[in-house]
Amino acid sequence: MSGAYLVLDRLEKRFADVAAVKDVSIAIERGWFVSLLGPSGCGKTTTLRMIAGLESPTSGRIFLEGRDVVPLAAADRDMAFVFQFFALYPHLTVFDNVAFPLRAAGHPRAEVERRVREVSERLRLEALLKRRPRQLSGGDLQRTALARALVRRPKAFLMDEPLGVLDARSRETMREELRALHLEVRATTVYVTHDQSEAMSLSDRIAVMSDGRIVQFGRPRDVYERPASLFVAGFVGSPSMAFVSGRLVAPGSRFVDPKSGVVARAARGLLREPERGEVTLGVRPESLSVRRRNGGGGPGAAFLARVLHTEPMGSHNLVELEAGPARLRARVGRDVVFEDGAPVEAECDPAGVHLFETASGLSLESPPESPT
Repeated sequence: MSGAYLVLDRLEKRFADVAAVKDVSIAIERGWFVSLLGPSGCGKTTTLRMIAGLESPTSGRIFLEGRDVVPLAAADRDMAFVFQFFALYPHLTVFDNVAFPLRAAGHPRAEVERRVREVSERLRLEALLKRRPRQLSGGDLQRTALARALVRRPKAFLMDEPLGVLDARSRETMREELRALHLEVRATTVYVTHDQSEAMSLSDRIAVMSDGRIVQFGRPRDVYERPASLFVAGFVGSPSMAFVSGRLVAPGSRFVDPKSGVVARAARGLLREPERGEVTLGVRPESLSVRRRNGGGGPGAAFLARVLHTEPMGSHNLVELEAGPARLRARVGRDVVFEDGAPVEAECDPAGVHLFETASGLSLESPPESPT
C-alpha cells in the first residue's frame, strides 16, 4: 500500500461523539478514477474533504506520492476540488473563471491565455468564454468548473457529486464526457457519488462505503458480480438484487427455502459454512429465467411462482414474481409478456446465484482476486 500514489491509512474522523469515518484504508494508483459510493451519511464526503485538507482527521494519515500531507494546508496539497454546486464567480466571464487559479498563482499572461484556450477546447467551451455564469446551462456551468480545476494540472482531482444538480439527460451527457476526459488526461481522481450507475460507468475502482467504513473495494465488475455483503449486493445494481432467506442442504451449494419453494444451486464454491446453516440467496433479474408452467422443472432446478406484473423497459421487460412470501424480478425479452396472475416456472442461473450468511450479512463465496 505504501508505494501507491494516494494512500489513506487508518483514517478516522469524529465529530464530538459521532464517528463519521472509521478506520478507512485504501491505496489508489496513479491515474485511477476511484469512486466513493454509498448512501447519504455514510462518510464519503467527509473522507473526500479530509483528502482535500478541508477537514482534519481525528487519526490516521494521508500519503500523496509517499508524503504525508495531513500537516499541510489545503492550498499546499496541489489538489483540485470540484463541488456539487458550481462555485463560480458570477461577475466573471467563463474565461476569467477558468483563468483565476493561474492568475492567483502568478503565471505569465501568455501562459494563462494558452492554457485556458487548451482546456476550453478540450471541454467545448470556446464559444462561451465571454459569457457569465448566469448565461450558461447547468451542463456548461459544470464544464466551466471542471475546466477551472483541469487548467491547474493538479496532482489529483477531488469531485463531490459534481453531476448531482443536473437533469437526467445532462447527467448522462456529462458522465460520457467525464469518462472521455479521464481516458485522455489520466489524472488521478477521487469521485464521491450516491449514484451507482455513475460509479459503475466512470470508475476504474469503486470503494463502497457504509456507516463510515469501506465495505468493499474493487473493479466495478467485481463489485457487481461478487458483492462482499448483503449491503453491497442490495446497493449496487438497478433493479436491485432480490433476496430470499433459507438454508443450504447437501451438497452444500444447494439452497432451499421451504416457505417460498425457491430452490437454487450456486456455481461458485463456498469459502466457509454459514453459522447455524441460515443463508440468504441473492439473485439479479438477468440471472432469473421464467417460463410458462408446464408441469414443473427437473428436481432442484425450477420452482413455481406467480406473475404479479410485467413492466416494459423498452429494450426488455421486467417480470415481477411472487413465490410464497418471496418477491423476485426476472429480465425477459421485450416480446415476452405474461398475464398478471399467470402461473410460471422460474429458475436461477447457478453462475448468477449469490449466497450470504444471514447472521453476519457477509458473502459465503470466495472473494475475487485483489485488484492490481
